[in-house]
Amino acid sequence: MAAEFVGGAVFSAFLQVAFDRVASRDVVNFLKGSKVIEGLVRKLKLVLITADSALSDAEEKQFEYPNVKRWLNELKDAVYVADDLLDEIATEALRSKSEAEFQTSTSTVWDFFSANSFDIQSKLEKILDNLEYIIKQKDVLSLVASVALKDTPGLKGIQSRPLTTSCPEEYGVFGRDKDKEGIFEKFQSNGASVDGICVVPIVAMGGVGKTTLARFVFNDKRINESFDLKAWVCVSENFDNFRIAKTIFEEVTSSACDNQNMNFLQNKIREKFMEKKVFLVLDDVWNEKYSDWAELLKVFRCGAKEIKIIVTTRSTKVASNVRTVADFFLRQLSEKECWSLFKKHTFINGKASDPILEDIGRQIVQKCKGLPLAAKTLGGLLRCQQDPKEWTMILKSDIWNLPEKESDILPALRLSYHYLPSHLKHCFAYCSVLPKGYEFKKEELVLLWMAQNFLQQSKGNGRMEEIGERYFDDLVSRSLLQQSSTNESRFIMHDLVNDLATFISGEFCFRFVENDELNKITEKTRHFSYPKGRFDNSKKFEFLYEAKGLRTFLGEKQLLLPWENYNSAEKIMIDDLLEEFKTLRVLSLSSMGIRELPNSIDNLKHLRYLNILCTKISHLPDSICNLYCLQTLILSRYITELPTNTSKLINLRHLDNSGAKMEEMPPHMGKMKNLIKLPVFVVGKRDDGSSIRISGASASF
Repeated sequence: MAAEFVGGAVFSAFLQVAFDRVASRDVVNFLKGSKVIEGLVRKLKLVLITADSALSDAEEKQFEYPNVKRWLNELKDAVYVADDLLDEIATEALRSKSEAEFQTSTSTVWDFFSANSFDIQSKLEKILDNLEYIIKQKDVLSLVASVALKDTPGLKGIQSRPLTTSCPEEYGVFGRDKDKEGIFEKFQSNGASVDGICVVPIVAMGGVGKTTLARFVFNDKRINESFDLKAWVCVSENFDNFRIAKTIFEEVTSSACDNQNMNFLQNKIREKFMEKKVFLVLDDVWNEKYSDWAELLKVFRCGAKEIKIIVTTRSTKVASNVRTVADFFLRQLSEKECWSLFKKHTFINGKASDPILEDIGRQIVQKCKGLPLAAKTLGGLLRCQQDPKEWTMILKSDIWNLPEKESDILPALRLSYHYLPSHLKHCFAYCSVLPKGYEFKKEELVLLWMAQNFLQQSKGNGRMEEIGERYFDDLVSRSLLQQSSTNESRFIMHDLVNDLATFISGEFCFRFVENDELNKITEKTRHFSYPKGRFDNSKKFEFLYEAKGLRTFLGEKQLLLPWENYNSAEKIMIDDLLEEFKTLRVLSLSSMGIRELPNSIDNLKHLRYLNILCTKISHLPDSICNLYCLQTLILSRYITELPTNTSKLINLRHLDNSGAKMEEMPPHMGKMKNLIKLPVFVVGKRDDGSSIRISGASASF
């Protein structure tokens, strides 16, 4: 069951995108122009299928075996290169189709292959040789194909969480008195029970203290005084109705049960519960299947006076299946509460005697961001340590560099990632490119995912934006993304979850952090972000040149800074950027003080997302109309008109001109059949009506 529950490897979803691209009608028709290249592409697809078979096993083993992680990185890099070439072919097919519709060119598919056949054939052969060599190494590493893996019990490379118990916390509970009272209030609220059963779900990300709170309630004297029977079950990832029922029966009877008959067990529980008040805790529930929960409830419908149940989970989907009252969302600890917990686990008498250690300790607590598990773990690592150097080392260490045998933080968080389906793993890992503490809107992240082809579209499952919203909501439901506490329309990723995403993405994502000498750009880096004003004008972006296959270039938005404060390094011309990184899918120049978009923008034939919002760009070059893959275009407030041939952007879906001072719209916008967002539509004096007929787009006139 556990193997089926695991969604799959992070790269499987990405490989599926590559498969779909090769199989598209436009590409199939286009490739008929060259039988040799068509045959190589077909062979490439078979090689990618072979690679995909070992991904699930490799992804699980990479945490335990460094050589497997290195192999996986080599494979990912090779697949990225293959996908770039496939995307180039698909883009050329799109260009050919578009120009045929607009009758802007007399060139043919044969012309393209005549001019580029040798280059494409050479690249394909090189890619195939490299992939075949890498795939052969899987046997040396003893990687198991996914078909065989389905029959393999257990979770390779993943440390399962230890079974929890109801025993009180040894060092006490900090900052949870109000939360405990909140649970009791929910038990006593009107309409809390349905058919005599009240279920309160405690929901939060891993490490916040759901189990601690449930244990705090379980051991409260009011529970002992109010209930005849009580039981604690650590459900964990294996939701087995018989095991849960057996554990409950053994706890309430204080005797072992060897009978393996579910009907017998159910009848015994009913007899025991009859006319009794029962309190239960089902800790660490992962299973999101409603039918399994409904089956378990049959055990509890037994003539008891009342049954109150606490369910702890990271998933709001689990909570929605089980609850009879609103979810109890567990907050993170305040810094003061976190410091109290840290002190209790760090200092023998619970008090800091050395002011130097106290100062470093308080900085470590800030790093925990209210996560009790982090405070307790880091406190335990430093217990009885008196050397400030050791404390400073912990302060500066990333969570994935801490000794795993001594740290519970990464394994606890990694479980949330492990149980993601494959299509969400890629989306989650990509979030590591976002700065820590950055608050973002749902649409913002969905459009970035869409630009990277992370959204798996199939017949009948809706538009890409709707798919992306479901992906986003799923990550929120699993507590990997959280709603901002200051702005309901924005979301945030906890710093330690961001650290997890960074660990998962490895060298493929690079977020520039000042004074971080360990984090380096490599040739495998595909996604890059940087905060405003961090580059010396003389160096520009030269340190990025190692990453030839870069796909994301994101500048952090700085909306409140006056223009005169912009660093001169950010006013540099971006010609070099456009020349060096021709595989970019996402380009955000919103924090760069540039005034002009170069004509060479059409070098970026893969580009799907272009953001010039916070620039002084007032004119778009005609060459931008050659970006046939472009899906999202976010304009600066200085733009007053669009190029005449804007309607050639047949894949454009989001034309955000909400901040622009538009004077008129270009002609023939009705040809942009994929356009679904156009906030402002201006009817100009010279408009002949051809620009008004837009199907599907929401616009304000």
